[in-house]
Amino acid sequence: REGIIELTHNYGTENDPNYKSHNGNREPKGFGHVCISVDNIQAACQRLTDAGYKFQKRLEDGRMRHIAFALDPDEYWVEIIAQNPVEATEKVTTTDLETYRMNHTMIRVKDKDASLKFYQDVLGMKLMRTAENPSAEFNLYFLGYGEAPAEGKTAGKEGLLELTWNYGTEKQEGKVYHNGNDQPQGFGHVCVSVDDLNAACQRFDEKGVDWKKRLTDGRMRNVVFVLDPDDYWIEVIQNEKYGKPPGQY
Repeated sequence: REGIIELTHNYGTENDPNYKSHNGNREPKGFGHVCISVDNIQAACQRLTDAGYKFQKRLEDGRMRHIAFALDPDEYWVEIIAQNPVEATEKVTTTDLETYRMNHTMIRVKDKDASLKFYQDVLGMKLMRTAENPSAEFNLYFLGYGEAPAEGKTAGKEGLLELTWNYGTEKQEGKVYHNGNDQPQGFGHVCVSVDDLNAACQRFDEKGVDWKKRLTDGRMRNVVFVLDPDDYWIEVIQNEKYGKPPGQY
């Protein structure tokens, strides 16, 4: 299993009536959502409804009747997608949580070409699926590691990154999207683990990446942060299956 969500809690925020995380879908926009794929989308959505959770979009809302967006307690959007055809689960009332997948994280990008080059050439991801929507003037690009699924069916995958590109943003001056770490804060980063962190950092230097934190910066000598073309933070850590981290927290 490869899909992980990191939740960061700063002590005391639960007692601050004025504290509010920025979910990335209000201005300034940037991060969009995380996505969970489920075995039975109708039953999964009903389970969330029964538990009292709110929805940004229910299955029956709008024209897209195969996806839903639930809201977590901080109003981050959680997309729900189906692993099985909606028609096949229409009359099934059960859902198995063991089949759920942390499918992807979505961020908006200014320049698709610059972002695709960064994530493929610098971080070594593969383009798994492209969804072009010329009538609505946006495209979606799904990237990740491992083999691309047959016929672009990515609902069974985990740990993917979805890039949303709105036509024409590449022509705008300056930064278009908010990285979530500048105020107002919300989304923090995506993270990639590597086989050899020292070698990866040397390669990043050769690729000319922009750094937020090098290995030698600060007290945490076993983690780095690089910046993508939109200044989203990318954490890079040692995959301990391949070796020990170079430092300690």
